[in-house]
Amino acid sequence: MSSAPPQQCLVALDVEGVLTPEIWIAVADEFGIEGLKRTTKDEPNYQFLMDSRIQLINSNGIALQDIQSVIASLSPLEGASDFLDELRSRVSVVLLSDTFEEFIHPLMDQLGNPLILCHRLIVDPNGVITGFVERIPNQKFYAVRSFQELNYRVLAAGDSYNDLSMIDQADAGLLFRAPDHVRAERSDLVCHDDYSDLLNSIQSFIESSN
Repeated sequence: MSSAPPQQCLVALDVEGVLTPEIWIAVADEFGIEGLKRTTKDEPNYQFLMDSRIQLINSNGIALQDIQSVIASLSPLEGASDFLDELRSRVSVVLLSDTFEEFIHPLMDQLGNPLILCHRLIVDPNGVITGFVERIPNQKFYAVRSFQELNYRVLAAGDSYNDLSMIDQADAGLLFRAPDHVRAERSDLVCHDDYSDLLNSIQSFIESSN
């Protein structure tokens, strides 16, 4: 009897904090708005977090174009581009993010335009952000599950509360540069801080599928 063929692998990665700076923190620093420094590392409720952000930017007269100007000045994290290039040479990669199409493309251009699934903003004719549309609620979890239904073995890695559902659903999951409180709450998960260690863990996952 012939053995079963190796199962195809796919890696799902969070973006901000893993490959790029946190966009909202950069906006907070640019405009001096402390409340915008709160991210998904701090707040598990994404709807509440985004409602708070939109209220803050609108009360301070910050439009989409202002945020896009800040994003245009950002670069991927040191080593992220080389890491992603090497990873994509070994395995299929999809980026799963709770950022927005209107924000992320300048940073994706610098990373070689990998596939990214994210959300969209609602913007009025004056460039005021009035709301957002999720691709679907809890999209990271459902994306991983859908890839599994396509018969992929999935490894997921991220750094925040909004990554935990995809990490738990995946066939293997890792934290990367997660804050101390997330590491403590999920001490069952391996947490890497260097791209080389993350790449080695992903390579071991790939080899285990052969």
